Amino acid sequence: MNSLHLKSFTRCKRKAWLDFKGKKSFEVWSPHKAIDKINQFQIFSEFCNGEIYSGLKACENGYQGVIGLKIKGNLFQNINAEILPQLLLKTTGKSKWGQYKYLPAVYKLGHKTTKEHLFDLAFSSMLLEPFQETKIDKGLVISTFYKKVKVEEIYLNKKLRKKVLNVLLNLNECLEGSIPEITQDRKKCTICSWQKFCDKEAKENGYLTDIDGIGYKTASLLKENGITNTQTLASYSEKQLEEKLSKFKDQRYEKASIFVKQAQAYISGKPYFISNKNTEDLLEKICSGFYIFDIESNPDDKHDFLYGFLKINKLFTKKEDLIYKPFLNLKNNKGESYRKIVEILFSQKEWPVLHYGETEKIAIINIAKNLNFSIEEIDSLASRFIDLHTLIRKSWILPLKNYSLKTVSNWLGFEWTQKNVSGSKALYWWIQYQITENEIFLKKIILYNKDDCMATLQIAEYLIKNQLKKN
Repeated sequence: MNSLHLKSFTRCKRKAWLDFKGKKSFEVWSPHKAIDKINQFQIFSEFCNGEIYSGLKACENGYQGVIGLKIKGNLFQNINAEILPQLLLKTTGKSKWGQYKYLPAVYKLGHKTTKEHLFDLAFSSMLLEPFQETKIDKGLVISTFYKKVKVEEIYLNKKLRKKVLNVLLNLNECLEGSIPEITQDRKKCTICSWQKFCDKEAKENGYLTDIDGIGYKTASLLKENGITNTQTLASYSEKQLEEKLSKFKDQRYEKASIFVKQAQAYISGKPYFISNKNTEDLLEKICSGFYIFDIESNPDDKHDFLYGFLKINKLFTKKEDLIYKPFLNLKNNKGESYRKIVEILFSQKEWPVLHYGETEKIAIINIAKNLNFSIEEIDSLASRFIDLHTLIRKSWILPLKNYSLKTVSNWLGFEWTQKNVSGSKALYWWIQYQITENEIFLKKIILYNKDDCMATLQIAEYLIKNQLKKN
């Protein structure tokens, strides 16, 4: 077992087992991991003033930062282990190499130092001590806030080491056993490389958390009341379920009705119509023309790097006749890109702007504030935005696990030109473009964004077509 298995184990026992024994053909490449690695290297490099080298030779030469080193050893009870420290940082002391030693360091994204960080440092110290023949009393957690590198010292006391030893014993037992159950808290699964593998099994076994709106706590409450899978939920009386969901107070009936119908739709594969009162004026608003708007962003950096507009003069126009305009938002030229966006929005002042999710509307409001728009001008601009994500949820219960743009539009038959794409993959391409300045990455992002706009349009057409049918 190694430090990567320990990291997975603290999140999900099943992930650790799959990382160790799973068929690699079922694993999907994760852009999140790649982005994490790039960010990690950049921060470590900055912290070590660029003096980062790889492998054992780097330790022997006493370089400031060392990466890419595998250390194997016998931990306890004849259990073989391996650590892959994210970074070894040179400090004063004494080791087998001379008048210096190395401390383990890990990279942290966000504000919270978690068990993963603590366990990683403690585990690394256990094998690093005999390897460099010196005592290690602390490790470092390195992060960035507002472009400043922050370092937190973690003291690796006996209590923490004992806790990690117990976790490692459990990990070893897990890896030697059969595949663990799928985790109940499936929010953790969204960025996991084994998600598709587990999704298939979860659907076959009727996992309650596959039903939109049901998280770990709700699923536990339902199980306590004898509702253990989606099949049972789908056949349940809404009135009875309302009583069981009294924990949700005034929302219990609404939730009971939606949960039962969502389960029925999910099992049958058929959508359930709720109401068209939310889409009644949609056709009237967009009949003289409208925009589809979609952005690509780096949430950690709070930077929207691409704004995409699809101009539709008439609904149900041939796709090849639609006009798509992407605007690159470089940090050193924000004012120019902001002006271009406002220019396109005000070239058709009466046109509504269709988008999927709240991000796009928030982005435009922030741009308007940045350009010193008055409160009245901002309100007028914001009123033009129509969130199709909200509309589809209020109009339909779809036979889907969630209502993301990808999930809904895929169900409607839309296919992205590039395979296995996502917002995180677009971010990965953006980071690659910044590093290499290779235009191919920019082309990939623009094509992906255009497809996002086209997928949003397909959802708009679905809502309009079905509104016309119901009328």
